[in-house]
Order: sequence, then structure tokens, then C-alpha cells
Amino acid sequence: MNTVGIVASVLLGAVFVVAGASKLAAGEQWRTDARNLGAPDVAAVAVPWIELVIGALLIVQLWVPWPAVAAALMLVAFSALLAVRMRDGDRPSCACFGQWSASPIGPAHLARNAAFLTLAALATFA
Repeated sequence: MNTVGIVASVLLGAVFVVAGASKLAAGEQWRTDARNLGAPDVAAVAVPWIELVIGALLIVQLWVPWPAVAAALMLVAFSALLAVRMRDGDRPSCACFGQWSASPIGPAHLARNAAFLTLAALATFA
């Protein structure tokens, strides 16, 4: 992996660690927001921990490129959920970063996820 890949991996790892930690800090509010988005209860419990693990692995460069692939898969799943909710005219709170992102979902969330997917691609292939 070259410097671009390492930087992309560390940046994406930081994003995932912050996202997971902020969801855990939000506690029950995160679980409520996740349910409002249509996520199953098991996902509401598991997602923050999975984000923390993937983020840590991306930062320390362990098991390259698999954490970046896992991050990309999560981002695709998150984006699909957001797109379906927007298509249905539903605009619940994203809560992607816990209480830091309480705004209703919209196209900017998909654009942000596309940028994160770019980091995942760079971390995987650069």
C-alpha cells in the first residue's frame, strides 16, 4: 500500500471510530434513531461496535485490505437504506454520527457516503 492508500485508510478509520463512539455516547437516542431509519434492533446494537472495530483496524493497518472492504460494504448498505427512505419521502434523522448529525436525511448524506466510499476504494487499491 502506498502513501495515498495509508492516508485514506487512516482518515476513513478515524471517521468510523468517531461514528461508532458517537453512537455509543448517544445511547438510547441512537437506538431510537436507528429504528426510525428502519434498521433492525440487532443492527442498532451492533453497528457502533462494528464501526469501532473496522475503524481501529483501518487506522493500525491490520489485515489490509479487508477492513476497507468491510467499510465499503457498510457504506453501501447505509447508503441504500438512506436512498430507500428518501425515495419513500421519509426524512428521519440520520444520526450517522450520533447527536452530531441530527439533521433529516437528504442528498448530502449520500454525497458524503460517496466521498467515504472513495476513501475506502483508495485504501483498498492504492
